Amino acid sequence: MSGASPLAVLSAEDVDRALTFTSLVDALHDAFAGDLVAPVRHHHGIPRPDGDATLLLMPAWSGGGDAAASADGAALGVKIVAVFPGNGARGLASVQGVYYLADGATGVPRAVIDGARLTLWRTACASALAARRLAREDARRMVMVGAGALAPFLVRAHASQRPIDHVTIWNRDPAKAEALAARLAAEGVADRSVEVVATADLESAVREADLVSCATLSREPIVRGEWLKAGAHLDLVGAFNLSMREADDAALARAAVYVDTPAALDEGGDVAVAIRAGAFAREAVRGDLFGLCRGTSAGRGSAREITLFKSVGAAIEDLAAAMAVMRARG
Repeated sequence: MSGASPLAVLSAEDVDRALTFTSLVDALHDAFAGDLVAPVRHHHGIPRPDGDATLLLMPAWSGGGDAAASADGAALGVKIVAVFPGNGARGLASVQGVYYLADGATGVPRAVIDGARLTLWRTACASALAARRLAREDARRMVMVGAGALAPFLVRAHASQRPIDHVTIWNRDPAKAEALAARLAAEGVADRSVEVVATADLESAVREADLVSCATLSREPIVRGEWLKAGAHLDLVGAFNLSMREADDAALARAAVYVDTPAALDEGGDVAVAIRAGAFAREAVRGDLFGLCRGTSAGRGSAREITLFKSVGAAIEDLAAAMAVMRARG
């Protein structure tokens, strides 16, 4: 990334044009297999009369010798996210953010990228990266729990790694599930025929699913471990703090549990809460994305094994995604 060039300001549409799910999953694999550096994120509270705001700073950098940087040199970046709970009353999204990317050798600014869209892409592709090692290779039936902004990205990311041909969408608001199902059916999910339907019967859908992905803000478990069939893979993306849960303790007890990074053991509601309650042992976690991508952690052990992946996000994912955007632009 060395050499002088104009600062690029890239919109959500620019990100969409630059990335594909398959290529970004590959880029994330290289990032976790390499030696990108991501220090502890900065977290600052900002008092506001309509609800305290939060400023998050998530830095990461690479060296010219690591796997992720080998093609385009060293890079450094930081995602700057502002969470303003009162924005809903203003007709604005509560989460605002940008990604700042610079040359890792000189510090010269290279790009400012839409942070929200970059996050959707990298979050979905991190889940798909885990599924590449943890979901059965013949996984065809997927359940998407949640119908928010991340849901279509998760469906398409998983479909890029497994031969998904049937997707069932569930949401607490059935109308939102129906709307997303209709949208995905009209727009298409992958380069093959995929049936997309909505359901109000989550239990029945999960019992038949090969892959269940959850992206909600639930404070109580939605998916029960007893519903998971032999060989199922459970992907937990929501529950990013200790007041939230998407799956119950039985799901953890029945599954081979993996996380994206060690931070999930302290931050991710599903695993961290169970550990604090004594319902799950920290030592029982089988591995993380670093180990899965470097070959130091084993993936799925058998066709009948139930696997579970809990993610909370990582700054190296943002950097890898930003680098992939710039690489695609040439």
